[in-house]
Amino acid sequence: MTGTEKHPKSEIGRTTDSDGGTSPSEFAGLGIQFVVAILGGLYAGQWLDRKLGSAPWFLVIGVFVGAGLSFYGMYSKLMKAQARQDAARKARREDQP
Repeated sequence: MTGTEKHPKSEIGRTTDSDGGTSPSEFAGLGIQFVVAILGGLYAGQWLDRKLGSAPWFLVIGVFVGAGLSFYGMYSKLMKAQARQDAARKARREDQP
């Protein structure tokens, strides 16, 4: 694919490299997502600790929940990209004579 062909509707908005694989730009926001989730858990836990007077328990729980959610988000995004790449590879193999 040279980039000049028309893409089907299902491909619009997807970023792929020249051989149909996944582009690194698709994962550029994962680091930001990771940091935001951890900081969100940290601030939510800190707020709960101040309200309930239970420092530092909710802060620690919030950081771990934020990290867990960000790891889950990262894992699911990577698995979807891998499935797309496997499907593209399988389609290319089936198209070859």
